[in-house]
Amino acid sequence: MAAHYTLILGTKNLSSWSLRPYLAMRAAAVPFEEIVIRLDQPDSKAQILKHSAAGKVPVLKIVENGRTATIWDSLAICETLAERHPAAKLWPDDADERALARAYVSEMHSGFPDLRRTLSMDFARVHATPEMTADTKAQIVRIIEAWTSALSRAGAGVFLFGHFSIADCMYAPVVSRFLTYGVELPPALRAYCARMMALPAMQDWARAAQAEVDAGLA
Repeated sequence: MAAHYTLILGTKNLSSWSLRPYLAMRAAAVPFEEIVIRLDQPDSKAQILKHSAAGKVPVLKIVENGRTATIWDSLAICETLAERHPAAKLWPDDADERALARAYVSEMHSGFPDLRRTLSMDFARVHATPEMTADTKAQIVRIIEAWTSALSRAGAGVFLFGHFSIADCMYAPVVSRFLTYGVELPPALRAYCARMMALPAMQDWARAAQAEVDAGLA
């Protein structure tokens, strides 16, 4: 019997961490059920705790052979999908490239705190570029350098490590933030952002985020 996947997400317009495994799920091309929990509400924490003791979204539940596995944290979910669905090639085949991709992913997963605070996720809206601290500017420069390096090695017209991978999943919310706040980027990186936004999964996420905004849910 095939595994049944349920992905518990936060408000799509706001939850950058939820977007990451959503894209990995779509890239793995496996059916899954979604449960979206509205964030920033008095009962948000209680609703999330029904699914994970960690009290945070996203959460992936896998029901298979009468057992339920619960995986929390975006990166852990992405790694689980990469293991369970190797045909999706969520990591590069080459060992050296795979190690480098993991370094990119880990840097995003644990870093860039000032960027997160200053350019908060607001997927469906467009805002004026805010005043930024020196730390925020430095973190943007670092991302620009990292993307430029990866794309120059991978070749034009592709993703950070050639084919779409977990690295692109992890940086997808940054793509959104840069567009939301009008961050200036070199042409090659604007093209990369356009390729990311054109993905069917990103388009579906954008429609859902806009629906939340229109309904006053975000």
